[in-house]
Amino acid sequence: MAGEVSERSVNGSAAAALDKQGKMMPRQLLWIISVFLCGLLVLAGDWERNAAAKTLPFRQGERMVYRAMWGYIPAGEAVIEVLPAVTIDGARAHHFAMTTATNARVDAFYKVRERQDSYTDISMGQTLQYRKKSAGNHPRDVVVHFDWKNRTATYASFGNAEKPVEILPGSFDPLAMFFAIRTHSLRAGDVIEIPVTDGKKSIAIKATVAGRETLAIDGKTYDTFLVIPDMERLQGVMGKKGDPALRIWFTADERQVPVKIQSKVAVGSFIFELMSVTY
Repeated sequence: MAGEVSERSVNGSAAAALDKQGKMMPRQLLWIISVFLCGLLVLAGDWERNAAAKTLPFRQGERMVYRAMWGYIPAGEAVIEVLPAVTIDGARAHHFAMTTATNARVDAFYKVRERQDSYTDISMGQTLQYRKKSAGNHPRDVVVHFDWKNRTATYASFGNAEKPVEILPGSFDPLAMFFAIRTHSLRAGDVIEIPVTDGKKSIAIKATVAGRETLAIDGKTYDTFLVIPDMERLQGVMGKKGDPALRIWFTADERQVPVKIQSKVAVGSFIFELMSVTY
């Protein structure tokens, strides 16, 4: 009898333990699955961010130096570069800059000393802030603030703010437009629509990939796509109303570097040709 009682007791304890373990198993399993899924989500997020970063054709440290020509006359130099990311209104932002300076010969009748700074969100979806400062014949000190909550942009010149203008979703400033075009896979015949604002007017610019051309600059040959943005309706961005024209030649590779830029201004046409590029 004692043996039977003991055996029943052992079997009962074992059954109770198994029953308890059985009740605990689903909880433990759910916890393990939850941790595993959370880990996958984190990894997926990291992968998505890394993948998005890899798809951009430019990166911090890119610096392009251009020779400026006014017709056949050497006119100066321009530099477009990707500077370290910054924080604008609490959001991480790409920082693009363009500096332009005419040489002593051109300074005599059309002096330009200009710097543009563009700050876009890190996913290249819209501009967060734009600055333009210049000395010379047409001094400027412009800041365009973007209010995406109210979808407006406010143009301020020398600290004097104008009335905010309503902007299109995903709008870029004139400098960021160059980089926005590069995020698209260019193909002859395509028309890329990019919302652009200078803080005074907001329009959807249509950039036409006019064709594929071979360019020779300083003995180096480039296979390029010619892109012609329709800037006519954006007064103040390039030249004067009724006169603006812009042509950009991008390399036909994964980086799509602008190797030549032609812009029409009040005193004629300026051509910028790439002299060097570093990444």
